[in-house]
Amino acid sequence: MALTEALESLQSRVGQEIHTSDWLTIDQAMIDGFANATRDRQWIHVDPARAAAESPYGKTIAHGYLTLSLYPALRGLVDAGKPLAPGVKRVINYGINKLRFPNAVVAGSRIRAHCTLVSVAEAKGSIELVEEYSVEIEGQDRPACVAECVMRLYF
Repeated sequence: MALTEALESLQSRVGQEIHTSDWLTIDQAMIDGFANATRDRQWIHVDPARAAAESPYGKTIAHGYLTLSLYPALRGLVDAGKPLAPGVKRVINYGINKLRFPNAVVAGSRIRAHCTLVSVAEAKGSIELVEEYSVEIEGQDRPACVAECVMRLYF
């Protein structure tokens, strides 16, 4: 599919939820791995005993940026066998317009992503998509993360 055809196809879907991921369990090992990679080892993330005693959540919680960093995987952008649109050769995360963390992800929680297409435009030989990435926590009313993510698709 050529850029022009993909652009037209995607533009017809603006305002629609275009992806819901599978559920993913956020366990302590994942939180610890993120803490080690980012060197953010605050006790509320990595000390289960202290979190049980002092945290308002009663357990450790995932870093907000861990929840955000799962966007490419939860969105399905990392599976080369399933391109976002036919003919896409590469997808580049271009930025974030808005970002909020309205709720904490407690260790052991399950999350999933809901992606709604906000806008589509041609941009320097690519298609620029803006999506709202909302991370649902199983059993919770408020999402863990709401971000307006910008990516570019190259053909």
